Amino acid sequence: MKYRRLGAAVAALALCGALIPTLVQAQSFDRPVRIVVPFAPGGTSDILARLISPKLSEAVGQPVVVENKPGAAGNIGADAVAKARPDGHTLLLMDIGSLAVAPSLFSDLSYDVKKDLEPVGMVMFGPYVLAVHPSVPAKTVPELVDYAKANPGKLAVANSGVGALNHITSVALARGLGIDWKAVPYKGGAAASRAVVSGESTVIINGATATLPFVTSKQLVGIAVTGDARLPALPEAQTFKEAKLPLADAGTWQALLTTGKTPAAVVARLNAELQKILAMPEIKEKVAEQGGMVRPGTPDEVKAWLATNIESWGGIVRAADIKSN
Repeated sequence: MKYRRLGAAVAALALCGALIPTLVQAQSFDRPVRIVVPFAPGGTSDILARLISPKLSEAVGQPVVVENKPGAAGNIGADAVAKARPDGHTLLLMDIGSLAVAPSLFSDLSYDVKKDLEPVGMVMFGPYVLAVHPSVPAKTVPELVDYAKANPGKLAVANSGVGALNHITSVALARGLGIDWKAVPYKGGAAASRAVVSGESTVIINGATATLPFVTSKQLVGIAVTGDARLPALPEAQTFKEAKLPLADAGTWQALLTTGKTPAAVVARLNAELQKILAMPEIKEKVAEQGGMVRPGTPDEVKAWLATNIESWGGIVRAADIKSN
């Protein structure tokens, strides 16, 4: 008798396993899907969203529209998604490092990062590129540090906005190296890059996807990169680790999220489609061309990343006494 019961239980489990893909696929989309990018056009998040959106549109059978909502280090766009209808039709694609620092940086944050946003999956990791305007007399890390120490306050470091991870990185880097440079916020990484290209600011630490084109076109000079290895497109630039710089693992961690309390089956459908898109050779190739690496993952992996980094980056924010205003 107990073997018959065991056999029935096994059969039921097998049936459930067979039904899961069908249930995930059954989570239909009945109107256009919106991907909110909380930064200005042209930055890493924007480039990725426009790369993914046509493929996602094909997968869900609905138009997928990219909407830029820049401001407040990504919090305006993130808040819009946090307050949307929880049905998976409103998505957020951004560097989640900004979400990791937001609870420590903004005392009046209008949404709860852990409760009001539901991770769908990681998308990519892109190393940061430390680059300067050609007028800066430095082509290596020691030359840049020497120049900064000899000219305190002269260098202006562009960032994606107060509280963006590249802003926090530049502050922590200055503290670690004992140098004094000004942090200048812009509405997104693309605007920050353009400001350095024009000479309005002089230094940038920003995602490779948005910054490398300016380096390869000689409009900026690449000094160093984060991550485990030098970039093939910038082989002469040392890694932060090689140059003995702090925060060698910093970078842009791009993820896709949706509104909190979205049904698990909808999130699973979105994750399944995202995994398929990121596995496409042409997507991998385009991301690699921009200096990034596809990093597919589960919603739980994104949640774990956020929990760890909210704590670690929060410590840096508090130690450096960085204020949102």
